[in-house]
Amino acid sequence: MITLSVIKADIGSYVGHSQVHPDLIEIAKKELKKSKFLIDFYVTNCGDDLELIMTHTKGRDNKQVHGLAWDVFMKCTEHAKKLKLYGAGQDILATAFSGNVKGMGPGVAELEFEERKSEPVIVFLADKTAPCYMNLPMFRMFADPFCTAGLVIDPKVHVGFKFEIYDIKEAKKIMLNSPEEMYDILALIGITSRYVIKNVFKKDGEPAATVSAEKLSIMAGEYVGKDDPVAIVRCQSGLPAVGEVLEPFSFPHLVPGFMRGSHHGPIMPVSNKDSHPRRFDGPPRVVALGFQLCNGKLIGPVDMFDDPSFDRARQMSNEISDYMRRHGPFQPHLLGEDELEYTTLPEVLKKMDKRFVKLPESESRSFKKIQK
Repeated sequence: MITLSVIKADIGSYVGHSQVHPDLIEIAKKELKKSKFLIDFYVTNCGDDLELIMTHTKGRDNKQVHGLAWDVFMKCTEHAKKLKLYGAGQDILATAFSGNVKGMGPGVAELEFEERKSEPVIVFLADKTAPCYMNLPMFRMFADPFCTAGLVIDPKVHVGFKFEIYDIKEAKKIMLNSPEEMYDILALIGITSRYVIKNVFKKDGEPAATVSAEKLSIMAGEYVGKDDPVAIVRCQSGLPAVGEVLEPFSFPHLVPGFMRGSHHGPIMPVSNKDSHPRRFDGPPRVVALGFQLCNGKLIGPVDMFDDPSFDRARQMSNEISDYMRRHGPFQPHLLGEDELEYTTLPEVLKKMDKRFVKLPESESRSFKKIQK
């Protein structure tokens, strides 16, 4: 069994929240090279997030693998502080490693599987957005026949898939089948402030895709930075084809994030070299790196969005950004009240609490629920 682990963290960037300093990438490479248990690795960045892509045979949630990633992030944080990089150690919410980086700040996506005769995978890296940004693309990849033709014409895909959905507010999860429970799936994942697709499986239980579901603001109890999720999707041979996996990103749907994690904006599919959001800390970006696995070795990557066929999506993203930005501090550009709970806005509103006075009874009854 091969395990593909993608672990990311924002441990300091320049200038502002735009990109990772080259020194940090080199430090990460140097540290990962020392490992005796990794089969292969690839270090990159998406915006201001340092991304560690690793293969091994240790399984998911392994203490050695997570400990290695933690040590890399700590060493990079130390150097980031020396350079006075912005937000140095931003995603490090604990002072000591506890055996698993989940709940400690970094984002984690891991798949453990038997490597097939040919094993194409796509690693998605996002910046300036939240885990729910993948709800619509994941649904379209694995449940929408208008995107994935294999759901109709490929017998191996026709049976559908199982979706594991997390309720991130109540810390619960549910497994639902598609196409049998498609409407139930949509009833949940359309509420992106609460429900997140965490995993997708074939009907026989074989893992197909996973998304990091860590919410920094919930873990820290306040706004400390954006979640900037990572995801892994396996392709072909009983799974959606590479082109079907990429097709959802031809539509730049609205996602939470953008400036201060407090605004809606379109997700823009970009090449790795263009993954540095600078306009109002946006628009939110997503990068797709394609690999062929060969006995655990990472053959690649191929920069999948470095393709003129996504130019139209990028143009639409800029047009949508123009439209949303003109709303300024008004909704729907600004997130809804429930999503702003962990941002810096509550501190501003708190100053006005004592200045509110109750409405006269003659007026207030208009806003009260009638008791039956």
